Amino acid sequence: MTQTADAAAPVRQPKPKPTRRRVHRAWFVAAVTFVTIIGAAAFRSVPGLLIEPLHDEFDWSHGTIGAAVSVNLALYGLSAPFAAALMDRFGIRRVVAVALTVIALGSGLTVWMTAAWQLMLCWGLLVGLGSGSMALAFAATVTNRWFTERRGLVSGILTAASASGQLIFLPLLSWIIDRYDWRPAAVTVALAALAVVPFVWLLLHDHPADVGQKPYGATEFVPKPAPVTGAARRAVSVLFSAARTGPFWLLAGTFAICGASTNGLIQTHFVPASHDHGMPITAAASLLAVIGIFDVVGTIASGWFTDRFDARRLLAVYYALRGVSLLFLPLLLAPSVHPPMIFFIVFYGLDWVATVPPTLALCREQYGEDSAIVFGWVLASHQVGAALVAFLGGVARDTFGSYDVVWYASGALCAVAALMALVIRRRSGGLAATV
Repeated sequence: MTQTADAAAPVRQPKPKPTRRRVHRAWFVAAVTFVTIIGAAAFRSVPGLLIEPLHDEFDWSHGTIGAAVSVNLALYGLSAPFAAALMDRFGIRRVVAVALTVIALGSGLTVWMTAAWQLMLCWGLLVGLGSGSMALAFAATVTNRWFTERRGLVSGILTAASASGQLIFLPLLSWIIDRYDWRPAAVTVALAALAVVPFVWLLLHDHPADVGQKPYGATEFVPKPAPVTGAARRAVSVLFSAARTGPFWLLAGTFAICGASTNGLIQTHFVPASHDHGMPITAAASLLAVIGIFDVVGTIASGWFTDRFDARRLLAVYYALRGVSLLFLPLLLAPSVHPPMIFFIVFYGLDWVATVPPTLALCREQYGEDSAIVFGWVLASHQVGAALVAFLGGVARDTFGSYDVVWYASGALCAVAALMALVIRRRSGGLAATV
């Protein structure tokens, strides 16, 4: 009986050990990309801080300095689509490492400049070309390769990295310029760019297949595509193909106005405009840094919204609110910082580059595998708009003695961008409808 009972007793199975859920490698790649963009963001913090010191030391006009900044901004955008194609040919890591080195070279050489053409060459040409490869097309390429889910959120986080870099470097660089000179600030930019190169080279993988993983959210393994030769030819052919579609011109037009009202306007001219009204440069630079704080919040939130709402309507709301805020700015500039100005900074910061995730989502929706390169061309229009306002804003300051006309014109342009966003047609199937 005992033997029978023992034989019938159930055998206890050992409890399975709980499996640890490993963090997907895509998030580590996104983290390295975030740090890389932060390190490269130093160069974007400097132009507005340099206008007054260069004007005082070399007696260069605001228009001349603005022209150098406009070359930088234009090349920042125009080189982006070629950089996206080069990443398909040589890999993300190589292109970004070279770009950071070029940025460091251009910024470092400005220490010895004595003529305006040297500013054009170093800060305009070299830093512009290098920064183009660190543009938002870099974030778009990483997002497209490593993620099939959470793309809106990730693109928002990576876009916010630039604002985080601005937050870190603006107060530091303005303090260096105020305490010492503009030259140590230029050297700081060069060192910050070089410091990120080892992280890129050692930790930034080009494709999930390199580490034997699927993209985040993918159900099937995606093999690494063969290198695409003819990077320049592909970038141009994608441009010609996209240019035959209506959504491309609407996206490019809205993003040109975005650049005109952010990089070209506020980032370049807010500090000297505030200084015109008696505000210390360090105080104005600190306000720009606060914009960077709320830009992080606004951009990440925009990425979350983009995963859930119509991207066209989000763009229309963002541009409309930005336009209204710019119309009030001339009334807020004063020798000291007061509550209405703080409200403007917070409001504007939330909307600074909140336009990027929905614009990137619309490019992805309309143009599929070519979306990173198409977004590079759309970004080029962003920087062309920024370049025009960086130059024309300086000319307006020299002509009228103030920036008021620039604020009002930019506010009106934002209203136009809101209307343009609403008329973008949704993709029903295949490539976007040709014009």
